[in-house]
Amino acid sequence: MTKTGSRAWVSFLLALAIAAGVLVLALRNRPAKASAPRSASAAPASPVPSVAPEAVSRFWAHWGDGKAELGGYRLIQPRYGSKREGTAVLIFVTEDFSDRLRVKADPGKHPASDVYPVMKLNAVRDFQTGIYDYNVMTSVFARVTAGWPLAKVSFSSQEWCGHVYRQLLPRNGRLAGVSHSYFDGEADKTDELEHPKDGVFEDVLPILLRGWGLSDLRPGETRTVPYLPSLLHERLEHAPLAWGRATITRDAAVKRVSVPAGEFGVVAFSVNPEGGPALTYELEAEWPYRVVRWSSATGEEGTLLGSDRLAYWKLNAPGGEAYLAKLGLKSGEGW
Repeated sequence: MTKTGSRAWVSFLLALAIAAGVLVLALRNRPAKASAPRSASAAPASPVPSVAPEAVSRFWAHWGDGKAELGGYRLIQPRYGSKREGTAVLIFVTEDFSDRLRVKADPGKHPASDVYPVMKLNAVRDFQTGIYDYNVMTSVFARVTAGWPLAKVSFSSQEWCGHVYRQLLPRNGRLAGVSHSYFDGEADKTDELEHPKDGVFEDVLPILLRGWGLSDLRPGETRTVPYLPSLLHERLEHAPLAWGRATITRDAAVKRVSVPAGEFGVVAFSVNPEGGPALTYELEAEWPYRVVRWSSATGEEGTLLGSDRLAYWKLNAPGGEAYLAKLGLKSGEGW
């Protein structure tokens, strides 16, 4: 090879190395995109066969900014035969998730093959029952890919009599369950449930129905699916978890509703489980499709008081309480 050819070859390799370095840095600093499941333990195949690239781009343009969406709600929660007033907060945020440990993956601690992006939903409920109150949270991790397959769901309830923890993990086509309870006859248990193909978890509905282009129910369409009631329902009703079927219908038309957070055009989704209470979600008709209101045949209701997008985990110093006003909440209310 001539000196000129050798120099050209070296220059080419140098340029290639620089380009590769730039690509690595870009990939490290960009939000993860929707992808196919990376491990055999991922949830069953999604009912949505493909995702449009523009839907993925729009999703990450909104949800890849490092902020969470927080919504404050006026809550009515039936308990002990009466409707109890309280507050709820829905927190939506994307995170990297370890498939092996089923927890948030800190940067650099896991191989790339073990990590995928999830939408986390923390649904917090606080309500009074006479002299004592309930503090309840359901934490859902749904994989950011077609159909929002479940990665993990956990539930905890604290009240003056004692506390309870419940968890479900999809593993090898099944659901591995574990629970710990203060109450006699419950204590420490493990169980296993089926994980039917295209099964829908009630706890995942606030993510699944919002869709963001990764799931879809067309206006006026009805779909019947395998359905698992919420972990909150299991706790309050003392009803063992069991799969049934439910019919989910999307209203064909947009309607206008007024709630304390303002006036919205909403699309209603009706969920009718066989033998269970019907449930309705009213979602903002425009992006990002916030949950404006939900209600159940049990008498449960959640109504949007206020909403904002914040890196809330940084607002834990004195004075951070001021941001609660954006959610329609007051300091000390709900916790």
